[in-house]
Amino acid sequence: MTGALYGPGGFFTRAAAGPADHFRTSVHASPLFAAALLRLIRSVDTALGRPAALDVIDVGAGRGELLAALRALLRADPADDLARRIRFAGVEVAARPAGLPADIRWRRYVPEQVTGVLLATEWLDNVPLDVAEVDAAGRARRVLVDPGTGRETLGPDVDAADRFWLTRWWPATRPGDRIEIGWPRDVAWADAVAAVRRGCALAVDYGHVRAARPALGTLTGYRDGRQVSPRPDGSTDVTAHVAVDSAAAATGTAYRIISQRAALRGLGVDGGRPPLGLARTDPAAYLRALSAAGAAAELTDPDGLGGHWWLLHEVGVDLRGTMTP
Repeated sequence: MTGALYGPGGFFTRAAAGPADHFRTSVHASPLFAAALLRLIRSVDTALGRPAALDVIDVGAGRGELLAALRALLRADPADDLARRIRFAGVEVAARPAGLPADIRWRRYVPEQVTGVLLATEWLDNVPLDVAEVDAAGRARRVLVDPGTGRETLGPDVDAADRFWLTRWWPATRPGDRIEIGWPRDVAWADAVAAVRRGCALAVDYGHVRAARPALGTLTGYRDGRQVSPRPDGSTDVTAHVAVDSAAAATGTAYRIISQRAALRGLGVDGGRPPLGLARTDPAAYLRALSAAGAAAELTDPDGLGGHWWLLHEVGVDLRGTMTP
């Protein structure tokens, strides 16, 4: 999975196409998502006392779409003081995208110190992990795959570190069950959150919690806008849902886990239809509002993007009331 995603010719390191050419995220679905995150960023800015510089770090930045959208929203108001103080940076293994505004920095690693907001929208699902399957004897064995054909076979038993994680976070298994061993993601997220000195860290991703682990796992692939077999040959996004509760606990900091539907509604994104009376008094405004309602409905659909989890860590700030419908 590491080689398929981040090695030479890997899915995320190829220059020819960006992730948005293969799958749709909340960032790509509507500018309402960026607008909601900007409201969160403003809340953090206020809680920090409007510092001279506010960091906004996007981990797994793709081609910089989210940062560019946030920047455009801020610059829409020339008098916006935050536009002068904010410092955007994308963290990504791919080279800096052509045409990205010069004031958006581009890095391979998370900065050592962040004062502001660290974002990770659909990053953790692409942090590589191993998959295990329970054999007929009840042993959890590592799943091996041929990158060229996608053919899978059962390999050796998982190691001690894997068993330790399984005991706590994925304990109920039967023969034939598949397990996505999430501790590498826990480590990656804990390291990212540790960089936040004051502010917050937010991961947005599809996932599950211990009480509802999927018996057959979630490993899959995406290519050219379609869901496909997760062949690790570099042509396909290989992804698996996140054990959100495990990642949260690994950081050692306070956290909240909330659905995207509830979080976005708390940040002012509502999929309700505009009043029909507006169609008579201002048809153009009605059509704009109707379009926004449709986009909001997609972002908050509990069976789609609205089912994503938002994992929020507050570090030295109190954001109570934020993301509360």
